Amino acid sequence: MNKEYRHGQILRLLKGHKILTQEKLARKLLALGITATQVTLSRDIRELGLLKTPEGYRQVSGESAGPAFAIVASEFLREARSAQNLIVLRTSPGHASSVATALDWEEWPEVVGTIAGDDTVLVVAPDKRTAERVRDKLLGFVVA
Repeated sequence: MNKEYRHGQILRLLKGHKILTQEKLARKLLALGITATQVTLSRDIRELGLLKTPEGYRQVSGESAGPAFAIVASEFLREARSAQNLIVLRTSPGHASSVATALDWEEWPEVVGTIAGDDTVLVVAPDKRTAERVRDKLLGFVVA
């Protein structure tokens, strides 16, 4: 299977099914005879511009990757804490992926990358000082 075929099948599945997790997406793909690891699915989700919504993963147009980070963060970001060169973000349940994706699309030069769970995002900065600056910047989006 090539990547383009897998991407097409992912988009087809998303149109017909409510898929809330990568695990469910992997099972649906496997039923079609397509084996994909979690790492592969994470990359596919990013390349396809998918956002996790309460209704499941959805594709957004390439020009507009979804709401601006400020909008997503002001709605879902609850806390930001730093530890060395890492920042741990707490979000509303089910919205970590949306926050991480929106942050990734911002392409902040001080953010090396993100990893999202259900209600937690791990943000990687190059060093402790930068992580503290990023944390302070992110705290500006937290609604008390």
